[in-house]
Amino acid sequence: MTRRQRVNRWSAVLFGVLIVAVLVAARAPQAKDERNADEDAIRKLDAEWSKTAGTLDVDKTVAYYSDDASVLPPNEKVANGKTAIRALWTGLLAPGTSISWEVTKLEVARSGDLAYLTGVYHLSMKGPDGKPIDDVGKMVEVWKKQPEKQWKVVADIFNSDLPMPTK
Repeated sequence: MTRRQRVNRWSAVLFGVLIVAVLVAARAPQAKDERNADEDAIRKLDAEWSKTAGTLDVDKTVAYYSDDASVLPPNEKVANGKTAIRALWTGLLAPGTSISWEVTKLEVARSGDLAYLTGVYHLSMKGPDGKPIDDVGKMVEVWKKQPEKQWKVVADIFNSDLPMPTK
């Protein structure tokens, strides 16, 4: 076999490998960046959630959490799971309560399965002594895309901007 034949053979092999690589790459599923759509979906869900909480409907409010979610309220133990979260919200959403919140920052992970947001909340309710409490504070929510592609809150923490009460 002459040198020219060997070069032609190697060229043909390399060309074949290149064609196979291009075909494989073309058939490989391309991960589509859906972060903008996910961000819009979470913003919408969070706004709906705030409105739902404002109606004082505990069950519908708790429905925004995943089954294994955790809520970290101020000055209380962590509420793990929907039963504990429902008990927490039952105490918060008493008659005469007004609650709402809004997103100030939202970030969706490049993986498309996790997101976090920060925001501010406004809460008015009767205190333990029966006197009205007007509270403003901040919050962090972690959202996770569930197997059925629905976003749910898996972690929720909030705390007041008011100074600690003196005794």
